[in-house]
Amino acid sequence: MKIEHTMQTRHQLHFGDARKMKAIGDNSVGLVVTSPPYPMIQMWDTLFSRLDPAVARLLMQHHGMAAFERMHAALDPVWAEVHRVLKPGAIACINIGDAVRKIGDDFMLYPNHARILSRMLTIGFQPLPLILWRKPTNAPNKFMGSGMLPPGAYVTLEHEHILVLRKGSKRDFSETEDKQRRRESAFFWEERNTWFSDVWMGLIGATQRLADNDIRKRSGAFPFELPYRLINMFSVKGDLVLDPFLGLGTTLLAAMATGRNGIGIELETDFRETVTGSLSAVTSIAHRRLSDRLADHLAFVQQRTAAGRTIKHRNRPFPFGRLRSAATSADGKPPVFDAAADAPFPMLAVRINSNKIENEFVRIYYRFNRFFLWCRSQARPARPRRLEAPTASGNARSTIGVR
Repeated sequence: MKIEHTMQTRHQLHFGDARKMKAIGDNSVGLVVTSPPYPMIQMWDTLFSRLDPAVARLLMQHHGMAAFERMHAALDPVWAEVHRVLKPGAIACINIGDAVRKIGDDFMLYPNHARILSRMLTIGFQPLPLILWRKPTNAPNKFMGSGMLPPGAYVTLEHEHILVLRKGSKRDFSETEDKQRRRESAFFWEERNTWFSDVWMGLIGATQRLADNDIRKRSGAFPFELPYRLINMFSVKGDLVLDPFLGLGTTLLAAMATGRNGIGIELETDFRETVTGSLSAVTSIAHRRLSDRLADHLAFVQQRTAAGRTIKHRNRPFPFGRLRSAATSADGKPPVFDAAADAPFPMLAVRINSNKIENEFVRIYYRFNRFFLWCRSQARPARPRRLEAPTASGNARSTIGVR
């Protein structure tokens, strides 16, 4: 049995100030995933000083907390805009790290996550359980302070926060079409157990191998897996995902790979070539991640079956077993599925129509097939399979505009 589902998604990049997102309508965004510049991290001092010249003066005068507050005051209008554009019940996920810094003679923690959370509550967001993204380092000099002499040594800061906030009450999915999109967006049972843990381990920070050293210094990209998880967790197929601090475009790539629409806002126009140039990477990234998800789930099903535990349900769009689903198997038998031999993995083919910017607009097309799968009745040894590009009749197209 072969099940095909095609879809079309659209993506836009706007280079401008996210404090006034005039191009985005009220109550139109299904999810926000972003990571702003971190106040009191030195690499962003120049940016915040450009937004508010008082920041540079306060830092020079060693008024650390005053500079901290002025930096956050520059971000506050963005959070108000995020609240405006989100649909009722939609969620904002903000990746933010606290800062430790010595200003003058004082070394202290600057609690960025607490300051943003306080502002979001004032605006009207409802806080949900947050996620700690642990980023351990094995560097021998990672410890801060005066070595082994108490109390002059400081705890090492090895995590960042992912704030999860909702605009109002739970999102409504009463319309038939919305219910169907929600069903088609289901994730696997074992993925839920990992993704919805409040501590994430093993996410590796994005490697910023950029030719322009200045851009490398001014970028703070998170790993693809972070927005990929959040988009799957808190939005449904066809939703519009917004990143008001797009940076190198990772959130937009994750939106492409998950069948969501996307809008990115970025103040730094120097990032234009880097962002548009990275879009071609979505093909290999999406193939690898989707293939890993399928392989991991099928291994989970086989392990559970081998342990004598039944698989009671099947998800209608996916012929192999899930622990929770809307449809049950007709024969009641657990499925046997060979990922390498039996499944042509989802194809995501990118075709760049133009390599140059015309009127500050670049258009990139890609074709997206989500989970084209079928299930065989008997298992057999895996064999290598060449992944072929999808045919035109089985594809949808996504348009990405850069303004």
